Amino acid sequence: MEPKDYIVSRIEGEYAYLKRTDIESEEELFIAMALLPLGVDIGTKLHYECMEYSII
Repeated sequence: MEPKDYIVSRIEGEYAYLKRTDIESEEELFIAMALLPLGVDIGTKLHYECMEYSII
């Protein structure tokens, strides 16, 4: 999979909504907080590569 960059746009309960920052898109990705690194909050920038998210 190709690397992708996201920003956490909102958090609702145990789920986060991520928006792509490396391309122009209005789509949001809905993902469980358990799959994200500790310390993720609204506005956190994430990098996805090799099936893993990391904070940038």
